[in-house]
Amino acid sequence: MTAFARRARSAAARMHPELSLVSFTLLSHLEERKGCRASDLAGHYALDKSTVSRQIAALERAGLVVRRADQDDHRVHVLELTPEGAAILAKTTMERRAMFDERLADWDPVDLDRFAAYLLRYNREPAPPHDATPGAGED
Repeated sequence: MTAFARRARSAAARMHPELSLVSFTLLSHLEERKGCRASDLAGHYALDKSTVSRQIAALERAGLVVRRADQDDHRVHVLELTPEGAAILAKTTMERRAMFDERLADWDPVDLDRFAAYLLRYNREPAPPHDATPGAGED
């Protein structure tokens, strides 16, 4: 698992050296949800609010995320991808898929199915409360 996490962080750094794997994860979440609050991100990924705040600040400085007032409650800010953020995320997603395709090209289809099932099973299980999310301390 450590090697898997290191490879993922390394791949993320090659795609956009200034942003961590956590940042790409947050961008993906924002795209999927068409925006959300920082507290929603922290809750969903079991990250400390200060970690999310630092990540979001870096994404804002990079011009990849903007804060907008919520239409229903103007006291709340919703985070959304900028066009540049969406473009970088799309490019990164394409590059990651190509990397996985290359790495798994010679795997037997049965092994790929098992691997996918095991990853789904692993990701379905909630982490114990004392367990930190991998990469949670990254800034």
